[in-house]
Amino acid sequence: MTRFIPILLAIIIAVVMFKVSAWRSGKNLDAQSTPLKDPALLALTKRMATQLDLPRLKVHIYEIEPINGLAAADGRIFITRGFMNKYRDGIVDAEELASVIAHELGHVALGHSKRRMLDFAGANAARVILMTVIGRLIPFIGVYIVNALISMFTATLSRKDEYEADAYASALLTKSGIGVAPQIAMFQKLDYLAGKVDGGGQLAWLMSHPATEDRIAAIRALDAKWDGA
Repeated sequence: MTRFIPILLAIIIAVVMFKVSAWRSGKNLDAQSTPLKDPALLALTKRMATQLDLPRLKVHIYEIEPINGLAAADGRIFITRGFMNKYRDGIVDAEELASVIAHELGHVALGHSKRRMLDFAGANAARVILMTVIGRLIPFIGVYIVNALISMFTATLSRKDEYEADAYASALLTKSGIGVAPQIAMFQKLDYLAGKVDGGGQLAWLMSHPATEDRIAAIRALDAKWDGA
């Protein structure tokens, strides 16, 4: 029984670390955000809220420069000031930004925040087990092999979440009369912008995500299926 203690400790530590990180992120978001006030975007979020039988969507502007969208565990959606600046400059339009909001809402609705906590705990436990086994078989470099395997595992789960959130957004945008065209256009524009940002990596929304062309293909396949239904 005692041999399972390190694994249980790894799971407990992972859960505590995840919760502390989420708490800190929430406090930071509270301190650096304000409710969305743009009339055009509010009108689009109202259409989506109506389809979900909600009085409104809780969308806030997060005052940081990287281009990103975030979903908090409490259901709030955050669009960064960097993203809003692209909107103000006419680089993206209201419908395209609404597709980002719909995507982040998908993460909330599908419980991805809770799932990521479980995935993180499971990956941490797996790391302990593999370190014990592989570390004995392949000293020194075993740790690098284990970390690579865990990274591949978590990346796969992350990509799955992104595809699911994309599909949720596509369905919501279609039901709201916005359609998937702005969603596809947003991916195309951000993929282009990714090559234009500075070395600091200011475009965060596409990082650690599936390839853009694969996401667009999946969205088009869903749209074609719905059109043929």
